[in-house]
Amino acid sequence: MIFADKLILHRKKAGWSQEELAEKMNVSRQSVSKWEGAQSVPDLQKIIRLSELFDVSTDYLLKDEIEDIEFLGSIENSDSLRRVTMEEANSFLAVKATTSRAIAFATFLCILSPISLFLLAVISESGQFGVSENAAAGIGMIVLLVIIAAAVSIFIASGSKTAPYEYLETEIFETEYGVSGMVKERKEQYKAAYTRNNVLATCICIFSAVPLFAGVMFDEHNDLLMICLFSVTLLLIGIGTYIFVRTGIIWASYEKLLQEGDYSRSKKEKQSVTSAISLTYWLIAIAIYLGWSFSTDGWKSTWVVWVIAGVLYPAVLGIINVWLSKK
Repeated sequence: MIFADKLILHRKKAGWSQEELAEKMNVSRQSVSKWEGAQSVPDLQKIIRLSELFDVSTDYLLKDEIEDIEFLGSIENSDSLRRVTMEEANSFLAVKATTSRAIAFATFLCILSPISLFLLAVISESGQFGVSENAAAGIGMIVLLVIIAAAVSIFIASGSKTAPYEYLETEIFETEYGVSGMVKERKEQYKAAYTRNNVLATCICIFSAVPLFAGVMFDEHNDLLMICLFSVTLLLIGIGTYIFVRTGIIWASYEKLLQEGDYSRSKKEKQSVTSAISLTYWLIAIAIYLGWSFSTDGWKSTWVVWVIAGVLYPAVLGIINVWLSKK
């Protein structure tokens, strides 16, 4: 195997386009193209840099008679990967930018949904407005369900728009020439806004408790005042969450196309195992909850199963990741 073939083989195994390798080598894409076309050979410094990037020896790269069996067949495997075009990448980013607003707003609605129930409950207890307890509970639940239904509808509609691009989250793919460079440039342009929005959202969530503290200072025994201030707290949390969700979705769209962070190739390979174990974990939790509840008729206390399961879940994921990393 000649140098050009070895270069193609290892570049594709690393998941890099010619443009990406050129950036890492600080050369033009045309130079990489000539190397792979056996039209020229890089100088010694470039060979050393390539050996470092691919974690192979310089002898392996330069001597035709030295081949690494581990990498044979890589070209065929990489050629079967799905390729993302510039048009697909731009369409995906545009869809994500649009649905990020919708999903963030739906999340915002979910956070605000119980406010009417709380307010009507306090109003009915005060007896000042002639609203019975049953009427308050009924109206509050209706409003809550209407808001939740609207939020779920938005989630479903947004999911249908992004469904054609689900493979970007789960499959290993390659990008056509220019795609990675375009995405990296847009990600870099968005980086300042990403940092600024996360700082802003964090501050809003932290200061969301201020209205409650103010209520305690002025009149903590006024239930209507306290529930109104609690509603303001939920409103602020909703605003902070809106910013978090929208910003996170846009940032994740860049990482998906670049196969970085949570969407790197190594994590995608582990994803199927993690998903299967997670599904089994929650099915066991459901079985325990239902079995305990039906056998003891203690529905008022068996909900603690979900608290315990939720607390233990991150630990389970951590153990899975450690186990997979050792394989």
